[in-house]
Amino acid sequence: MKALLVYPEYPDTFWSFKHAMRFVSRKAAYPPLGLLTVAAMLPESWEKRVVDMNVRGLTDDDLDWADLVMISAMLVQKKSALEVIDRSKARGKPVVGGGPLFSMEADSFPSVDHIVFGEGEVLIPELAKDLEAGTARQLYTSSEKPDLRDTPIPMWDLVDFNDYATMCIQYSRGCPYDCEFCDIIVMNGRVPRMKSAEQMMAELDALYNRGWRGTTFVVDDNFIGNKKKVKALLPHVVAWMKEYKYPFDLVTEASLGLADDERLMDLMSDAGFSKVFLGIESPEEECLAECGKGQNRNRDMAAAVKIIQNKGMEVMAGFIIGFDSDPPSIFERQLAFIQKTGVAAAMVGLLTAVPGTRLYTRLKKQGRILQMSTGDNTDGSLNFIPKMDREVLINGYKKLLKTIYSHREYYDRALILLREHRPKTRPAIGSKEIGAVFKSLWRIGVLEKGRLHYWKFLAKVTFRMPRALPRAITLAIYGFHFRKVAEGLGPP
Repeated sequence: MKALLVYPEYPDTFWSFKHAMRFVSRKAAYPPLGLLTVAAMLPESWEKRVVDMNVRGLTDDDLDWADLVMISAMLVQKKSALEVIDRSKARGKPVVGGGPLFSMEADSFPSVDHIVFGEGEVLIPELAKDLEAGTARQLYTSSEKPDLRDTPIPMWDLVDFNDYATMCIQYSRGCPYDCEFCDIIVMNGRVPRMKSAEQMMAELDALYNRGWRGTTFVVDDNFIGNKKKVKALLPHVVAWMKEYKYPFDLVTEASLGLADDERLMDLMSDAGFSKVFLGIESPEEECLAECGKGQNRNRDMAAAVKIIQNKGMEVMAGFIIGFDSDPPSIFERQLAFIQKTGVAAAMVGLLTAVPGTRLYTRLKKQGRILQMSTGDNTDGSLNFIPKMDREVLINGYKKLLKTIYSHREYYDRALILLREHRPKTRPAIGSKEIGAVFKSLWRIGVLEKGRLHYWKFLAKVTFRMPRALPRAITLAIYGFHFRKVAEGLGPP
């Protein structure tokens, strides 16, 4: 059987980094890790082809080649996924849908022949067996949370590494916390499940042996969900990275409690983790209480950010506007906190209610759900009735986003970050990075309207902390992307 695995296109979002890709001569930020893992779960006898529509278009030849089209998508990819489904059905191809989009909106896809609602390790082998026998059902569902020691290494040979800026690897699934708005525990559960240290070393080997060098995203929703096991894993990663002379610059997601564990921070920094994304959400205690973010309450979050940055890991962070408890001053409060902490990559999103979450259940019971979420919390849309006046909320949000990514505010934060961030290792600089420097000098330093702020920023870095200049260029490129995303919102 010939399986065509399709990853639909992302719109222009915070995490797409589309506007940054042109600087590094890459087509997309990340490969479709889930699809590549599913491909490894399919029978070895099957022929497999991956089409990542963020890298290249889906052709009629691709569809004519296939016996089966398998689509995995997030909510934000819905528009593109629908187009793929229509094209596949028009050419008489059966379609399998999986991932968050199809799990949360199964009723929206009546033409999809087979929907996988659950984790692949449990369902893909059964689906493949039934497809070969001609007895496949319309719905494959399971609430089982499989042991990740059964998860195969992704089939990296199905993609071209030269298309991507970052590679991905997964260590665990699940998060011990129960934030009201979060769908992670709905999909992956509250008990973190981990791969073995041997598996992780094999996955690092797989990327290295295929020739990858550079940024590698450990995609766990909370890498430190089980601190004991992470601490047992990290010495193996440290040894591997030292043996191979730190070929990867590691990035991950964690909770703010990372700042409380000096040993864990040291291990992560020694292992080559240079960046970590944290869910901060709000500087307002009442908002944190409302959304169940107890792990962030009653603590100096700004001090925690500084501790982590001083340990060698740049803090990227998520913030939310739209809680019932948001005071009228929330926009100024968020801006002040973000500027104070030097979180350059600050993802400020409007609260969105996703099916299956406690937030969605509460708002639906209150009659406040208006429509399904777009899956993009930075597009300025609301899918529920907020407590704050809707126009005030949306306009305040747009103004906040445009402010934090304006040249002055963004470069001010970047300077704080570079001063506080003390990495133990520095990524190697190759032809890709050198090319990005020259492109940024021209595109941001000559063509962009705020170019004077760019040159002032680079001058300060050059004279005060010259070793940080490569990182400063990268931050400037990210800022360019973020400004473009903010501009896409339209006027407040």
